[in-house]
Amino acid sequence: MQDPYFFGYGSLVNRATHDYPRATRARLTGWRRAWTHTTLREVAFLSAVPAPGAVIEGLIAAVPGHDWAALDERERAYDRHPVSHAVDHEAGHPVDVQVYAIHKEKAAAPSIRHPVLLSYVDVVVQGYLREFGVEGARRFFATTDGWEAPILNDRARPIYGRHQALTGDERGFVDHELRLRNARVIERV
Repeated sequence: MQDPYFFGYGSLVNRATHDYPRATRARLTGWRRAWTHTTLREVAFLSAVPAPGAVIEGLIAAVPGHDWAALDERERAYDRHPVSHAVDHEAGHPVDVQVYAIHKEKAAAPSIRHPVLLSYVDVVVQGYLREFGVEGARRFFATTDGWEAPILNDRARPIYGRHQALTGDERGFVDHELRLRNARVIERV
């Protein structure tokens, strides 16, 4: 039986945050990214939301032996949704693909009490820069809703457990794109 795949559109695009095999670039049609908070987590994260006609880029990667347990734990606030029919990919053969998304009944807007972490934004954007280049990272920003959410600057002491060190150019790119969107970055006290 062939291994299933997940479609990653946030931190899972950054290969430094996981070791799932056979990762390859992909596009998911009919979904869009949005910053979302859920009572199941303290801070806001990205979620995929149905959006007819929209397209987001990301990675698909195999889930060996259909063992979803570790990935389900990592994505514990999310539900899995089958999206094989909506994914174009470079795997070279048909694959069964699922995407993690927070159910709309569990979703709320980010807030000062439940902000987006800058260390998480950094990891996601680093992944897009490495996989899709500068233009792909700009498309990430353009195809993500909710940039008005408060973003907690935790770079000096990252809260996000899978944080990565960014180069100066990567940090500069993130900061520039956030400024273009008038993002509200708040300093950690």
